[in-house]
Amino acid sequence: MGDQVVTYELQGEIALIGLNRPEKRNALNQAVASQLYTAVSRAHEEAKVGILFGHGDHFSGGLDLAMFAETAATRRVVKRRPLGSGADLMARGDIPFIAAIRGAAVGWGLEVAACAHIRVADETAFFALPEGQRGIFVGGGGSVRVSRLMGVPRMMDMMLTGRVLSAIEAERCEVVQYLVKSGEALAKAKELAEKIAKNSPLSNNAIINGLPRLRDMPYEEGLYFEALVASTTFGPEAVERIKAFVEKRAEKLAVPDHPERPKRG
Repeated sequence: MGDQVVTYELQGEIALIGLNRPEKRNALNQAVASQLYTAVSRAHEEAKVGILFGHGDHFSGGLDLAMFAETAATRRVVKRRPLGSGADLMARGDIPFIAAIRGAAVGWGLEVAACAHIRVADETAFFALPEGQRGIFVGGGGSVRVSRLMGVPRMMDMMLTGRVLSAIEAERCEVVQYLVKSGEALAKAKELAEKIAKNSPLSNNAIINGLPRLRDMPYEEGLYFEALVASTTFGPEAVERIKAFVEKRAEKLAVPDHPERPKRG
């Protein structure tokens, strides 16, 4: 694979983007940042849904600290590092992204996973933000995105103490939405992506871009913005989809089986 540190594969309407430095636990360097931006941009042109995963046993062990140490001495101007631009495009682009996580999602690995709209972790996954121990601060948007997932107190705890979350704890803290058996994260992500790809692209776009913005709006402004977004999505495709539902041509909801109610007495 040579210098291809980010792989790209289009499977139907789904773009598979793989972090490809397994010998370095898929750590971020400038090449990864550049190729990730290119891959995510391409996915927006070709796919309805994107999946981000890591080749090998880990999603990403974070920032390539050897690279960072070499460049840090010359960095004097306070500016936002360009290393997060591909991740930013995932978070605020036009198509939904799913992160399939196994092994480490540490530092930047957790930050980039937070850019996805759905996160699937297998039971080998673990999550950490060791910036406090490294003498640095998050720089890939984590202070904004990760804190909105788990809350500031939990994020502060992880950064100050070096606490590592297991996959089960990450699901409990709402860092991930799905927890699967070892080795099944990518398969589950593909299953979810196929469902999402069947949605209206306009609705998908409204969901991934509207909801995060609504969360940050005051109450009245949020309701007004919701009405605008709702009116924008209600077009000919929506009419046809509603008609299909009324005429019982639409796929039924997959209602989960209810556990048996405990017997009284």
